[in-house]
Amino acid sequence: MTISIKDAPGAQGMRIAGKLASEVLDFITPHVVPGVTTNQLDKLCYDYITQVQQAIPAPLNYNPSGDNPYPKSICTSINHQVCHGIPNDKPLKKGDTVNIDITVIKDGWHGDTSRMFSVGDVSIAAKRLSKLTYEAMWHGIVKVKPGARLGDIGFAIQRFAESHGFSVVREFCGHGIGQVFHEEPQVLHYGKAGTGETLQTGMTFTIEPMINAGKKDIKELGDGWTIVTRDHSLSAQWEHTILVTPTGYEVLTLSEGSPALPDFVTTTCC
Repeated sequence: MTISIKDAPGAQGMRIAGKLASEVLDFITPHVVPGVTTNQLDKLCYDYITQVQQAIPAPLNYNPSGDNPYPKSICTSINHQVCHGIPNDKPLKKGDTVNIDITVIKDGWHGDTSRMFSVGDVSIAAKRLSKLTYEAMWHGIVKVKPGARLGDIGFAIQRFAESHGFSVVREFCGHGIGQVFHEEPQVLHYGKAGTGETLQTGMTFTIEPMINAGKKDIKELGDGWTIVTRDHSLSAQWEHTILVTPTGYEVLTLSEGSPALPDFVTTTCC
């Protein structure tokens, strides 16, 4: 396993890209309303990323398998969609929940983040799933420091999510990120504490748990990208990009519009 370690200029490049990614989510927030289509949201984000930020939307034409490039600039995963939902012309309706996943490339560096959005008033169950998935992500983040293990992150997320009756998707995970969109290591959102790669200062990776209200099982739709819960239960996801610092962690994907921290989190750096 070859893990890239970011030096000071690299870490700064990641900070810039991460902040830009989060600012796209700030920008799009007021547009996520009943009646808007996810294609409209995609176009707004594309224009903002390319024209305002002078950056590149990393998902557009992303083609890791070599035969089915991703056709849009953002991912929009609605209700029981787990991840990689492709924007389309179907309007969002009151009561929907949607995850919007943004990755930008700025000066060769990637910033990757996602948030959950409620479209109008949503059910108590949907609000609870979104809130606790956000807290699950932070339970993983606060475990990050030099000398900790990747398994510590996954264990903390899994223990918290399952204690509330939810399940953790196994097939998709966080990932190393830098000048490459997806690189080593894989960051599982489940596992055993004290196992896995040891964290080192300068590592950058995403923590992005996908939590289902029902069972953990998933399936892929015919478009080759969209992942849904097999039992049609609601799913939620939040994502941040993290830098391992000499004394702990720095969350790179924060901006003025980022949600408030959970009560148990005391710092976003360092």
